[in-house]
Amino acid sequence: MDITGIITTIVVVAIVIFVIVVIARSVRIIPQAYSGVVERLGRYHKTLMPGLNILVPFIDRLRPLVDMRETVVSFPPQPVITEDNLVVSIDTVVYFQVTDARAATYEIANYLGAVEQLTTTTLRNVVGGLNLEEALTSRDNINGQLRVVLDEATGKWGIRVSRVELKAIDPPHSIQDSMEKQMRAERDRRALILTAEGTKQSQILTAEGARQAAILQAEGDAKAAVLRAQGEAEAILTVFDAIHKGDPDPKLLGYQYIQMLPQLAQGDANKLWVIPSELTEALKGIGKAFTPQQPGAAPSTPPTNAPRVAPENPAPQG
Repeated sequence: MDITGIITTIVVVAIVIFVIVVIARSVRIIPQAYSGVVERLGRYHKTLMPGLNILVPFIDRLRPLVDMRETVVSFPPQPVITEDNLVVSIDTVVYFQVTDARAATYEIANYLGAVEQLTTTTLRNVVGGLNLEEALTSRDNINGQLRVVLDEATGKWGIRVSRVELKAIDPPHSIQDSMEKQMRAERDRRALILTAEGTKQSQILTAEGARQAAILQAEGDAKAAVLRAQGEAEAILTVFDAIHKGDPDPKLLGYQYIQMLPQLAQGDANKLWVIPSELTEALKGIGKAFTPQQPGAAPSTPPTNAPRVAPENPAPQG
């Protein structure tokens, strides 16, 4: 093989390599959710969309691809001074998305660092006008103010801030100890209040139950007394009717009277008892019952209900 053939072969190989390089630099495949900025001779030319794109080799240059997805960035804790001169450490999380690849490439050198610095500055301005208690209880308000300020400032950079969240607010340790003591005291106060309320309700229910029980007991006693009185009245009426229907004579009544006398001496506390005067009349009646009456004999004691007869010859009065 002569020298001419070797030179020809080298030229052909070089041409093939050049063509391959030209084709490789001309064809660009952009993946989904990314955008590419093309510069032609050092100036912005166009923005490539996802898919197959053709460039002019050695004239067009593709800059690094820009991620168009929403990005979540957690920034390190930042010391912030509140209105009452307390230093708190605040962690922030920012959700943002690149909407214009050209602006994100040419309007700002490092949009991620710019978002971090802008977040820190805005956070200090917002929290600096609040005291510690307001900062701890107004997270939603702080998040809204941060989002509005960041979205307005980053709009010209082709960035849209969708959300800003305060991940943690850490006050100084001395303040944390005081807050914990205050929380414990508040919990103890609430526990005492609940215990007192429970005791009060328990006492009220107990008193109400005792009152209802006393009322029911009194009603029961009243009904029992009425029933006993009614029973005794009915017993007395029954005995009275039986006595009148039987028409007992004085002898039987005197005998029953004597049988009831021993009950007067019953009981350990009875030291002295008095015999009633009716006992003599009862004994006389019983004696007459057992003494036969002679025919024609006049009774020893005239009845009390017999009419009194005046004597025929009264004695002269001197």
